[in-house]
Amino acid sequence: MGKRWNPEADTSGREGDEPFLAASAVALAAFALVNTFSVLHDVGQQGGRLSFWEPFVWETTSVVIIFAMLPVWMWFTRRYWPLNPPWWRPAAAHAAGLIAFSVLHIVGMGVLRWAVYGLAGATYAPLAPLGDFLYEFRKDALGYVGFVGLYAAWRALRSQPGLDPGPAAAQADAIEVRDGARRQFVPLADIAWIEAAGNYVELRCAQATVLHRASLSEMARRLEGAGYVRVHRSRLVRKAAIAAVESKPSGDYVVRLADGRELPGSRRYRKPLLES
Repeated sequence: MGKRWNPEADTSGREGDEPFLAASAVALAAFALVNTFSVLHDVGQQGGRLSFWEPFVWETTSVVIIFAMLPVWMWFTRRYWPLNPPWWRPAAAHAAGLIAFSVLHIVGMGVLRWAVYGLAGATYAPLAPLGDFLYEFRKDALGYVGFVGLYAAWRALRSQPGLDPGPAAAQADAIEVRDGARRQFVPLADIAWIEAAGNYVELRCAQATVLHRASLSEMARRLEGAGYVRVHRSRLVRKAAIAAVESKPSGDYVVRLADGRELPGSRRYRKPLLES
């Protein structure tokens, strides 16, 4: 299996991302304020006059929409992690994500401006920013790429030894499963295999099955180097639990566990299994 850049090996989901969100809020607020004064300066240089509140509304509505969408795009970046092989999958996902981000940003800030102008007794066409779509899209593209890069760097930094990546790292040999206020730590040594189940995964233990809210691809990233290997697009198996691998003429195979249970394996993942 190709080497993956794995910033989530010691953490789960969005836990510990609060500093990134706080820093983003401060940066966006500063950006809006600087841009407001830049617009006022440019208009003044051209001999025009503009009330402070108008460019302030233009800029703040833009950053408010961006900040409101940040948690979604942080999840999206974790779901389609950059540089994960094959490279074209996250690239295609983020190309589509960029278009969705830009459309939502442009329409959202237009509607917000329309609402604020209405409260001020002025008028603003809610879809006016769409008239400058290409101009706005270029800016959004730079912002989107920059955000993904910064967030990826942040997650990578959190994963470095000696840093505190969050409460999930306190149990490096277990998976933290939350059910409301209840927290359960399932030891990795107890999990024979992990199977996809929609928006969840099933942690298959000897005596029980534990449902955990995470995608299988996220679990594969988190457990890289922890003794698990992918044998199917919907299944990870702990290598120490495998007793034998029996090949089939089709190229697929059967994984027999030490406790006698058998799991079908896909030929797509045969080589990584045999090389592990």
